[in-house]
Amino acid sequence: MATNAQLAAKMLRDAGSFFRSVGEQNPPIADQMEDNAQVYGQVADLLEQDPTGEFPEFDPGAQTQ
Repeated sequence: MATNAQLAAKMLRDAGSFFRSVGEQNPPIADQMEDNAQVYGQVADLLEQDPTGEFPEFDPGAQTQ
């Protein structure tokens, strides 16, 4: 049985694949979609390497505008 972290990492990788697919079908936004896919992959890597680790530059409670 997969852990929650493993499931989340898989979902992030699947989302990255989705972004790549969208970029392949829409050349004007392909670069942005590839950037998105890479970020999702990097976060999946972080999650797999240290499932309970902290990312100090990110405050999930902070207000965004």
